[in-house]
Amino acid sequence: MYRLHGFCQSGNTFKVAFALRAMGQPFETVFVDFMNGATRSPDWRASTNEMGEAPVLEAEGKLMTQSGVILTFLADRHGKFGGRTAEEKHEILRWILFDNHKFTSYFASYRFSKAFGPAPPDPAVMNWLKGRVDGAYAVVDKHLAGREWMVGDAPTIADFSLSGYVFYPVEESGYDVEGRFPNIVAWRARLKQLPGWGDPYEVLPGEKLAPKW
Repeated sequence: MYRLHGFCQSGNTFKVAFALRAMGQPFETVFVDFMNGATRSPDWRASTNEMGEAPVLEAEGKLMTQSGVILTFLADRHGKFGGRTAEEKHEILRWILFDNHKFTSYFASYRFSKAFGPAPPDPAVMNWLKGRVDGAYAVVDKHLAGREWMVGDAPTIADFSLSGYVFYPVEESGYDVEGRFPNIVAWRARLKQLPGWGDPYEVLPGEKLAPKW
């Protein structure tokens, strides 16, 4: 059985949990107390992930990190959601890289600063981040026009990757896609209909926290 190290506020952990559940693969969760500095501990980094990040997947006696790598491993191992052709596989990788670099990265930073950061966020930094989020979301919304999934005609790990943070409460980030990105809204609704979908706060370990700022 897989063991997934992470916490409920982590959309990157949720991506992996969503994929595992959609693939029908059982897994145990291991709580990572990120909010209290667990991943900054030298011992944790030495034993679990030198990068100081979640998620971490225990598989085949090894520790695997980086959600894009984990998703690719799971798709290859179980023959699901990995694309049907070489061209689709390359497209999946392209969108996972875009997600990690922009779509998830900017939004996750924006949300964390607003909801969970140790001090009120700098308005100038938040305005800059919001502009980057707007741009990344506009790219995905345009790509989804006239299509149901990010790659091909069926869900893939590209969809799981990009969906990591789209199911969290809007009050955490103050960033509402309703009325702005209709294709993302429709795609999000389709994802909720997939077998294995669940609310991140119900699927992952940890306590739901009220936004700070």
